[in-house]
Formats: sequence, structure tokens, C-alpha cells
Amino acid sequence: MQPTRLSGAELGARLGERATLVQFSSAFCQPCRATRRVLADVAAMVEGVVHVEIDAESRLELVRALEVTATPTTLVLDAGGRVVRRAAGQPRRADVVAALGAAL
Repeated sequence: MQPTRLSGAELGARLGERATLVQFSSAFCQPCRATRRVLADVAAMVEGVVHVEIDAESRLELVRALEVTATPTTLVLDAGGRVVRRAAGQPRRADVVAALGAAL
């Protein structure tokens, strides 16, 4: 069963004050690069939101616990670290902004 709440310690980074965009990536994943740009741009636009990128290959225990089966996979966490949305594949900026609405 996948965890519904993640801490900064589990992610290896601090959570955002309002929300956190967690991206699981792999080294040879072309869509991961574009996803990184989209998520970083959105995090920079919205106060209190941070983007955390996790290398899936180096964090296999977390990948398994969260049932991440593809990269990129994006999780949207609320201020308390609760997973409120998840998506696989390269997101569109508008979709990320809309998903943040569930966390804010």
C-alpha cells in the first residue's frame, strides 16, 4: 500500500510551506528534462511551492513504496505532505497549476 503522506526526511528535501511538487526522474528520460522545467517554473511562480526532483534509480525503496512505475511521475503534496494528485508522463503547465489547486 502506498503512503498517503510524505515527510521532508523521506524526500531528502524540505516540504514547501504551501505545497510540494515531487518529480521522479531517471538519467536517460527525455520527458523528465521538460518536466523539470515545467515544475520548476510553476514552483517559482507560486509562493510557498517547491519542486523536489528524485532520481528513481537511487531511491528504489521510495519508488516501490509509492508504486512509481514510469518516469517522469509527478506527485503533488499539500503543506502537510499528503499526496493529493499524481500523474505519469510529461505534464502541461496548465495541468500542474490546476493540480496545485487541490493542495492549496
